[in-house]
Amino acid sequence: MKSPVTFEDVAAAAERIAPYVADTPSMRAPALSERTGAHVVLKLETRQRTGAFKDRGAANCLLQLSAGERANGAIAMSAGNHAQAVAYQGRRLNVPTTIVMPETTPFTKVRRTQSFGARIVLAGATLTQAGERAAQIAAEEGLTLVHPYDDVRIVAGAGTVALELLRDVPALDVLLVPVGGGGLIGGIAVAAKRLAPRLEIVAVETERYPSLVRALQGLPPLEGGQTIAEGIAVKTIGAIPLAIARELVDDVILVSEPSIEQAIHVLLEEEKLLAEGAGAAPLAALLDAPQRFAGRAVGIVIGGGNIDTGLLANVLGRVRLREGRVVRVRVEIDDRPGVLAEVARLIGECGANILDVTHQRLFPDVSSKQAELDITVETRAPADLDAILRKLDAAHFATSLLETKSRPS
Repeated sequence: MKSPVTFEDVAAAAERIAPYVADTPSMRAPALSERTGAHVVLKLETRQRTGAFKDRGAANCLLQLSAGERANGAIAMSAGNHAQAVAYQGRRLNVPTTIVMPETTPFTKVRRTQSFGARIVLAGATLTQAGERAAQIAAEEGLTLVHPYDDVRIVAGAGTVALELLRDVPALDVLLVPVGGGGLIGGIAVAAKRLAPRLEIVAVETERYPSLVRALQGLPPLEGGQTIAEGIAVKTIGAIPLAIARELVDDVILVSEPSIEQAIHVLLEEEKLLAEGAGAAPLAALLDAPQRFAGRAVGIVIGGGNIDTGLLANVLGRVRLREGRVVRVRVEIDDRPGVLAEVARLIGECGANILDVTHQRLFPDVSSKQAELDITVETRAPADLDAILRKLDAAHFATSLLETKSRPS
């Protein structure tokens, strides 16, 4: 079957959009390579002006509008990266843009999109409902609908990621690509398989939105609720990307919420790079199964870096809990002056940092001359906890470890 998007489409898109998008770095990742046993290269789409690869498809689409279509304007439905990309490229190309966003969209995303000059319409509780309203406005006002992934121009623009990556690092064995609606992997697969036919193309999806897996298996779509990877939380993959994936994608891997959170943490801590959940998902696949990729040259597309700082803090905290870097201990003490300082000194001698202390006196099962300290401690390594427990025990403080692991996601 003839692909709906050709290599020539991607090559033409690369030439067309060159003045409007960043040629992003293809960065070797020594810390990740050492950790996994693979030779890891990161394609940093976080360096686009709007922080994600969506700039490419938006530019390619808007540049191909007729003069009349440009004058009338374009409309898109999105709650995130596609919204910002269409608004930003529209401003640069003098194309009026309207972005329909769900009513539940965080204000920061609304404000950021609006700052690029777009008219914002809040409609519906979900992206699907926002899309219905976008189609209605497009028909009423004669606007051109810029679909986030099911459009040959969007797919071709996204495919330029592969042209740059394989120009910089031609000897890749595997390419891990995040998948939601499929625009990115569709374009990448078309370009990469032409330039490197033996390259293994692996799609990575969140377990909560396995749109490609279920489409390939002939199963109905599944919508899994909230996810850290909202950028790929798409219920149904696009028809155009699906047709390409059936022919050119070699495998699909599903990753869990904790795995994606871990990948965000690892990128930040070991490579000093910030990624959103959707951007970190491909790394999660590598971290989950390093033996599969050991010894191979692995390219990872970090599709975006737009993560809310509050959410980032929550993710980092959850990972630290899982890894045992933050623990809670309960210490029984005599309720007399100086004891709290003594306990703090013993913990400090082990190189740990006390984050929080709760002093309990009123429990019925605690003597009126005693108290309990619930202490939250940050350790450098799990071995520090053992040292703390031994030191407190040697000082005759009865100590127990409290449950701190976060609940399964």
